[in-house]
Amino acid sequence: MDKAVWDEEKLNKLKSLWEEGLPITKIGVELGVSRNAIAGKAHRMNLPKRNSPISKLGDPRKNQKKNEEQKNKDLPLKIILRDVEWSRNRCCWPIGDPKLPGFSFCGASINPGRPYCAEHSSLAYTNTRES
Repeated sequence: MDKAVWDEEKLNKLKSLWEEGLPITKIGVELGVSRNAIAGKAHRMNLPKRNSPISKLGDPRKNQKKNEEQKNKDLPLKIILRDVEWSRNRCCWPIGDPKLPGFSFCGASINPGRPYCAEHSSLAYTNTRES
């Protein structure tokens, strides 16, 4: 039965459409056979493997920074700020604009009883007698 469906013309057309990158389902519609028939025949013909249509961008590790930038453009600020790391045991002096990418906290060791390191504590807490 397989030989009746796959004549030389269909095999050549399958190979051509495969090389063009047409999705397997569309190739099946074009040739009048099922998606599974296309996948099986392509495998038996040793046609090159194809990337999953789910990840058209290729290897996500290569595009991670680009994906993060795009993700951050589409997210509300309060969601983006969830990823900013901070700790009660580290200086929480803000560095940069919280509305812009790259915002962070100082992160140095804190002065006991204060939320900031020595340098930022001197900026945050002034002695009114010094004025």
